[in-house]
Amino acid sequence: MIRVHQIALPLDHPPVALPAAVAKRLKLPVEALGELQLFRRSVDARHKDAIELVYSVDVAVADEAAVLGKLRRDHQVVATPEPLQRPSIPAPEGFASGERLRPVVVGAGPCGYFAALFLAQQGYRPLLLERGKPVKQRTADTFGFWKGRLPFNPASNAQFGEGGAGTFSDGKLYSGVKESKRHGRWVLEELVESGANPEILVLNKPHIGTFKLVGVVRQLRERITALGGEVRFEHHVTGIELAAGSRQLQAVLLADGSRIATDAAVVAVGHSSRDTFELLHGHGVAMEPKPFSVGFRIEHPQPLIDAARWGENAGHPLLGAADYKLVHHASNGRSVYSFCMCPGGLVVGATSEEGRVVTNGMSQYSRNERNANSGIVVAITPEDYPGGPLAGVAFQRQLESRAFALGGGDYNAPAQRLADFLASVPSRDLGSGRPSYAPGVTPTDLSDALPAYAIEAIREALPAFASQIPGFDHPDAVLTGVETRTSSPVRICRGKDLQSSNTPGLYPAGEGAGFAGGILSAGIDGLRVGEAVAQQLASAP
Repeated sequence: MIRVHQIALPLDHPPVALPAAVAKRLKLPVEALGELQLFRRSVDARHKDAIELVYSVDVAVADEAAVLGKLRRDHQVVATPEPLQRPSIPAPEGFASGERLRPVVVGAGPCGYFAALFLAQQGYRPLLLERGKPVKQRTADTFGFWKGRLPFNPASNAQFGEGGAGTFSDGKLYSGVKESKRHGRWVLEELVESGANPEILVLNKPHIGTFKLVGVVRQLRERITALGGEVRFEHHVTGIELAAGSRQLQAVLLADGSRIATDAAVVAVGHSSRDTFELLHGHGVAMEPKPFSVGFRIEHPQPLIDAARWGENAGHPLLGAADYKLVHHASNGRSVYSFCMCPGGLVVGATSEEGRVVTNGMSQYSRNERNANSGIVVAITPEDYPGGPLAGVAFQRQLESRAFALGGGDYNAPAQRLADFLASVPSRDLGSGRPSYAPGVTPTDLSDALPAYAIEAIREALPAFASQIPGFDHPDAVLTGVETRTSSPVRICRGKDLQSSNTPGLYPAGEGAGFAGGILSAGIDGLRVGEAVAQQLASAP
């Protein structure tokens, strides 16, 4: 087949327009086209009054070589690549019989689940340990806390439990980082196999949404167990055992005092597993501080964002709720940018520790809540929080404790009207703004909720963003604090074989280890680490 890129058509084009445009590009009559398969669809909204859908398609023709030769100077017309082959690293017999120690995966987020899925598919019978609860019970605990029906549970919340932090998010399946094409497609295909909508294979910016993601997570677990793997919930890893001299991993230790012998453990614990970072640091596992970002969540009425992005096409069913991506380089040298934008979503409580307030954004698949929300965050580096590998954790905790106090000490979040924030005056009310944060908000002054350099940069950025999104600086837009869990504050060092650089058998992986930033990249890293573990175990005597 031939792949044809960059077929741009009007938003409301008739179905016959796509094959006609493909035929025109290939300089063939429409009747000469065989099967046509959609590979990718995106939206070009650079001109609001003439929004286009942009397609990449695979099409069969009678003489592919002749067509490609004729169009050899058109770099948007190429031979359709062969399907990328998945690796095969079958487990030696000892794993099926139980004679060999099974690999352990710590953490049931996307990274851990994809590492375990690959190992199970290859016959290694992985054991996955998750400190939190299965996704159904975890959802009940988390929503119960948000709605004020249940107390905060440090082991079952928006950060901890089956599915990881991404379960209570927009379910985005794209990343700003250039990903491995083979692994990225592989993750999407496995998600579809686990119940995700097949459209994620086609859309340029696919998302699943929280409630649909819950079902996908359950299916991933069931597939792993059907293949001989095992998932144990409420099993909190609190220690590791290393061989004297070689530092080879020998076992993981649990909070209940039990010991699980293993010579290969994937540490896929997520960016909020601070006690695990402390545990590994205490055992001398190599790690270093890394940059992350801090800021606030901002909310606008979704129709304001739709009108700014789509113009008169706002509300079109093919466009849905509009998103945005914004960056401003402030005069004090700081970069301010939008983070984890959730169209038609909610701002939610995302703390994992008592006495602290953390915000995040969440959307359902429909993205039909009244507000758009996004993190507006400032990039910081270890120079801003000197003190060693765990200094970033201490920095985050300080800001989160301050937010808890500003919110009233009851898990309400501190909030402020945008106009008041820019004018450096406390908010007594939020005007027409209707904040969505659960458990609730307390109008206050956010001026000292972040370091002075971050406040200064955000105050400069908000009016600047209005030049790209008219109305972004609306006086009653609501800022809610604080957003601190943008990424892990540490990187657990690893080598080319993806093992810890100084602790053989330990495989740092995913967002918590500093090697991913979202569901897709975490899943990709999980597959890569799963391959590395399988290769090591298959070659061991």
